[in-house]
Amino acid sequence: MQQKSNPKQTEQKNAKKSVVDGMGSIIRRRRSRHTMSALVCGLDVHKDSTYATILDSEGKIVDQTRMENEKVASYLLQFKVGKVAMESSTAVAPLYRQLKKEGFNAVVSHPKKTKLIAEAKIKSDRVDSKAIAQLLRMDWLPLSYVPDEVTGDLREKVRRRAFIVRERVRLRVKIKSFLTYQGLKWPTDHGLWTKDGLVWLHGLNLDPVESYLRLIDIFSEEIRLLSKELEGLARNDEDVKLLMTVPGIGYYSALLVKSEVGDIGRFPFAEKLCSYAGLAPSTYQSGGMVHHGAITKEGSRWLRWIMMECASTHVSKYDTWISRSYRCLAGRRGKKTARVAAARKLLLGSCWWCVFRCLRISGRFMINLELIHRKELSLNCGRVVD
Repeated sequence: MQQKSNPKQTEQKNAKKSVVDGMGSIIRRRRSRHTMSALVCGLDVHKDSTYATILDSEGKIVDQTRMENEKVASYLLQFKVGKVAMESSTAVAPLYRQLKKEGFNAVVSHPKKTKLIAEAKIKSDRVDSKAIAQLLRMDWLPLSYVPDEVTGDLREKVRRRAFIVRERVRLRVKIKSFLTYQGLKWPTDHGLWTKDGLVWLHGLNLDPVESYLRLIDIFSEEIRLLSKELEGLARNDEDVKLLMTVPGIGYYSALLVKSEVGDIGRFPFAEKLCSYAGLAPSTYQSGGMVHHGAITKEGSRWLRWIMMECASTHVSKYDTWISRSYRCLAGRRGKKTARVAAARKLLLGSCWWCVFRCLRISGRFMINLELIHRKELSLNCGRVVD
């Protein structure tokens, strides 16, 4: 037999769940959709130590302490912490990997955006860790993307090659500066770094020049070995091959774009990717006034740099709508502004490699190789067929 509910008891229970406002209207209390049953922890991580603050679901401090980085995992297990947050920095990477391996729900916050939300006049490790924990508890913490292990390894390789190339360029500039200081003029009928140019440099018998040249040889050998390894990776990567169909993007550029973008699902549309690269124009809007300024330069500086390089190659070697738009804009606004605009357009097109990937899996994508070889419709190198 089922017992009938008493209307008066039901009304009394509902009354406990409701509040009467100043106008006499009854406001129903709703359950929060954000479940905060577990403890949360904010970590202020340094090179050798970490300050931790644990909060309960109501924001009350459960524990605050400083410890060595190696003891953080056991400390969190002791309190059965459900979610952990830390601010992005170089020292965070090993601790983040350790916590992920231990099974913790660890996230990394964006340092600049976190500072805008939780800026305080009094700054200490205790205050910072508590602020991170509070933002995590309320689900207000701006997060940073942390790539997986494979993407992280690829990112390190392409960045290492770029670093070594830049160091080699610096050494070459040092040699030219030294020759200018000594009043020596190098031959103009051939390049200074060609075979004949190097013979001329060695013939000077100058100790500084010989020292720099030995270092350049070491860097050149490292660049050769690393380039060979990256070429092998590009040869076996379907996504990189699709990116290389875009005129102006080679194997190295494609690998760097893939490593910097990571999970393309983070970007619901192409403009978001341009914003991540810092190629989106800044905007100031107030009332009816709207002003667009220089690019934001936020996000990945490596992605922004490589797209600028690819845009230079694209507009100088290929005749596409991007190149024609570049020449038109360069005449009005200058080459620098036009180059930035070309890089943004190129990224808007090359980001479609993610769409290629999804459609290829579903069998609804068809690459038009004839158009690619003729370099027509440069960014529309495929079409979706029903």
